[in-house]
Amino acid sequence: MTESPQRVWRVGVVDDHEQIVRGLRATLDDQTDMDLVAGAGTVAELLAVTADIDLVLLDLRLDDGTSPITNIDTLAQAGIPTLVYTSGDEMYLVRQAASAGVLGVVRKNVRESELLAAIRQALAGDTVPGIDWAAAIDSDSGFVDLSPQLRRVLELYAAGESSARVARELDISAETVSDYVNRIRSRYTTAGRPAPTKTDLYKRAIEDGWLPIPRRFRR
Repeated sequence: MTESPQRVWRVGVVDDHEQIVRGLRATLDDQTDMDLVAGAGTVAELLAVTADIDLVLLDLRLDDGTSPITNIDTLAQAGIPTLVYTSGDEMYLVRQAASAGVLGVVRKNVRESELLAAIRQALAGDTVPGIDWAAAIDSDSGFVDLSPQLRRVLELYAAGESSARVARELDISAETVSDYVNRIRSRYTTAGRPAPTKTDLYKRAIEDGWLPIPRRFRR
């Protein structure tokens, strides 16, 4: 009986460090069941090359300032699951990824055998456990989920717009904007992450992925 050919999984990488992509390509080139089919610095660039991918290894901090939530959601809409591959320096980014539904978090300093085992586990559709993953789940109670309207108010107001400008932009009253801002502050206080000032709200919006990471803080 003729044996069926072994399936070769198609893997993509989103990381704006070329040496990381090259290193992963060299690692996967040695595997008979996996092939790194595309590497790019952003999710948009990767999908412009191909969406025929079984799994994406995603770095959390990218030069285009996109949040993990946005990137993971974009990949999910394309039918592609995500495994985070990161230095793990910023736990709030790991928390964002966990809340967005990734399969797991793998640090860039793990041994090659551990990385390959994690990739194969994710390709099988299983969650990849780990210390960072567990810590993110444990701290997820601090994440503040907002309705689309509250999120839009936060994005505009925390980015520097006045209440009057936000009101005009969203076609609501200035009093409604003030009420929404107070609601947002209350939710962050309840979550144990108070934001009494506009600067604090700006920080919270970045931490939860509602605003892009400023370029000066990306590396």
